[in-house]
Amino acid sequence: MGPEKVKEEFEIYADAKEFLERMQNTYKHPDLSKTLRCLINYAQIDGDLDEIFQKTRCNRC
Repeated sequence: MGPEKVKEEFEIYADAKEFLERMQNTYKHPDLSKTLRCLINYAQIDGDLDEIFQKTRCNRC
């Protein structure tokens, strides 16, 4: 059995939720939590953390 999952509540913008739902449907994930875990796993393992977290992106200005 893998690591323990913990339940957490987050606030995200509606368009971010729509994106997660599209990816969930596209890749046939059972729920949004799985889709979000895939993104987090990518950031942890393969992502360029400076590119992800230091680059300013403003989708809502």
